[in-house]
Amino acid sequence: MSDRIRPAHLGRKAMLYVRQSSPAQVLRNEESRRLQYGMRKRLMDLGWRDIEVVDQDLGKSAEGHVERTGFERMVAEVCMGKVGAVAAREVSRFARNSREWQQLIEVCRVVDTLLVDHETVYDPRRGNDRLLLGLKGSLNEYELDVLRLRSLEARYAKARRGELIVQVPVGFVKTSDGRMEKDPDLRVREAVALVFRKTLSLGAARQTLLWLIENGIDLPARRRGPLGWEVVWRRPTYAAVMSILRNPAYAGMYAYGKTEAVVELEGGRARKRARRKPASRWLCLMPDRHEGYIGREEFERIQEMMLKNAQAYCGGAPGAAKRGPALLVGVLRCRRCGRKLLVKYTGARHDVPRYHCTRGALDHAEPRCIEFGGLDADEAVSRELARVVEPGAVEAARLAAEEADRKEDDAARALLLELDAARYAAEKAFRQYDATDPANRLVAGELERRWNAALEKVRELEARVDAARARREGALPPNADALGNLAADLDAVWRDPATDARLRKRILRALVEEVVADVDARAGQVTLVVHWKGGVHTELSFRRRRRGESRTSAAPEAVDAVRGLALVCTDTVIAGYLNRNGLRTGKGNRWTREKVTSLRSKRGIAVYSVARRRAEGWMTLKEAAAELGLCEATLKRAAERGNVKALHPLPEGPWVLNRADLSSAGALEVVERVEEWRRTGRKRTPGQLTLTGSGT
Repeated sequence: MSDRIRPAHLGRKAMLYVRQSSPAQVLRNEESRRLQYGMRKRLMDLGWRDIEVVDQDLGKSAEGHVERTGFERMVAEVCMGKVGAVAAREVSRFARNSREWQQLIEVCRVVDTLLVDHETVYDPRRGNDRLLLGLKGSLNEYELDVLRLRSLEARYAKARRGELIVQVPVGFVKTSDGRMEKDPDLRVREAVALVFRKTLSLGAARQTLLWLIENGIDLPARRRGPLGWEVVWRRPTYAAVMSILRNPAYAGMYAYGKTEAVVELEGGRARKRARRKPASRWLCLMPDRHEGYIGREEFERIQEMMLKNAQAYCGGAPGAAKRGPALLVGVLRCRRCGRKLLVKYTGARHDVPRYHCTRGALDHAEPRCIEFGGLDADEAVSRELARVVEPGAVEAARLAAEEADRKEDDAARALLLELDAARYAAEKAFRQYDATDPANRLVAGELERRWNAALEKVRELEARVDAARARREGALPPNADALGNLAADLDAVWRDPATDARLRKRILRALVEEVVADVDARAGQVTLVVHWKGGVHTELSFRRRRRGESRTSAAPEAVDAVRGLALVCTDTVIAGYLNRNGLRTGKGNRWTREKVTSLRSKRGIAVYSVARRRAEGWMTLKEAAAELGLCEATLKRAAERGNVKALHPLPEGPWVLNRADLSSAGALEVVERVEEWRRTGRKRTPGQLTLTGSGT
């Protein structure tokens, strides 16, 4: 027994610390673990009977970046004075970093706890032992660095030759000679290729994800099973889509060193995290190393597209098209300061955009630049866009129809491949069920359940395939006339509320580089300079609405009706006539006296006045008929034929005539015919028979 061990130490328990640095060592290095557990016999030989084994940290490194619950619990027990000795096969098992190693030594020195390894016993209270422990801790830390550097240098050398393949991405398999080639499973290859096709077509990774989910298409993933790596099918996620789009291996390139380890302090402890590096800092990038799913140019275009779609991108790109109704968001730039204009939504339903340049005020406390309503700006650019696109509308419609067909083909092909895989799984389940002994119900019952589940999956996919075929057969391909009509109705389709706002923005961004805006406050005018793709510029101007001025206005027929009815009717009566004829305000509300008064004020229509009516000679149909001595029906027929000049603002409303028009030649002729008819009676037509009753 060592002279360092005293009865005070033996009166307390001993703790045996067992640790291996990685899960691979736990699985493979069984002899090392057996030797560490063998330290229990050495502690018993030294005199301890109460021995606690701490092995919660198996598979965890001691470099200081991983939380070790077992080590922390052991240190806590030592601090409370309950431990007489802490033991390990080698003291390097305790810690491979100076911080935790020195902490353990200092705690053991304070509470008089010994450290034991397979060679000797250390007393931290003795200067020589403490010096030796400090040297061993430094050597352990240095040894870890040396081992890491040696392994990394060998790893990097192999990577620079393009021979280091740690893990193949989904869609590839590793051959026996260390190369990567496409997965032989057709369904896996088609699913990976579909992700790239949809991203190039839809213009955003998230839209690709939504399309996959909408069509019920699963994506392949790799997991380690009992027989090694295997492919499983899962519901698409954003991370799965991005992992495919960002990996240069799908473009036939070999890349290594795409990430780096970053140490951060979190909660007082060092945490190691992986961070993606820019392509310029990758250790190795070799093109054309194996067969890819897309070309290098397409891959770089996708990377640039995703970079511009990012919210935090500051390179001047408009970003991904969002759902908001503002058409010009992301492409508007201030002419005064050069910054991008922001958008805010107002209105009762928060759907009225308003563009404003306040980034300088928010970031640097600078004066605000410009601000204007978004509806008029969107309207002006939409008209110009329709004028530019209209000559190629037929071709665009044809391409859109072909794109819709391709989408249907992609979804149908993915369903057919999934159906083939489901049928294979059902046949495999049947063979397993058929090979078992029917008398063994414990096994046969489970296999029968699996077979039924596989058949149910097949029936579900067959129903989906039949529905897709019926939908495809029911949709007739558009002919030239239909495409021509669609081109003529391009403006109506563009303004249709059912049209997706993101589609409008993508069309705009395909043609427009950016729009530079400025406001002339004195002239009350907004100027937009549209920079088209290719270098052509167009300048647009529109009036800036005053504060409080509503953009929504009444229909022209309502304005004309109020203008005519105000000659003979009050505002209350006019409101009744407008509502009776089904006319509404610009916001879709019913008319009231106040709304009619407001409309007159904005349009400069004079209010109804009895004195003005008499002075100007305005009268209704009844009054005019009494003036001429005619019945109302006769005068109405004459007005409808145009013999008498009259106004009829609304179908369900009064006629308006002027006294000066009653003395016209047409009116006098009508009066003369009526008077002649009254004097002579109705003239008998020659040859007309008289109908008389029977005398009998």
